[in-house]
Amino acid sequence: MVKEFFNYLRDEDGQTSTEYILLVAVVAAIIFKFKDTLSGRLESLIQGVFDRANPDEIFR
Repeated sequence: MVKEFFNYLRDEDGQTSTEYILLVAVVAAIIFKFKDTLSGRLESLIQGVFDRANPDEIFR
């Protein structure tokens, strides 16, 4: 029984999927942490693009 337990711990199958899940969780946590900052910067970038566009020239 002890030998089977140690063989189970040494088995590396499925370890990569666990690592990917942890990586996705860390990235999601970072995105949620800085969501307001990223949102503000993206809005200012988009607003800057639209402010530079001249709608009178576009619709002529």
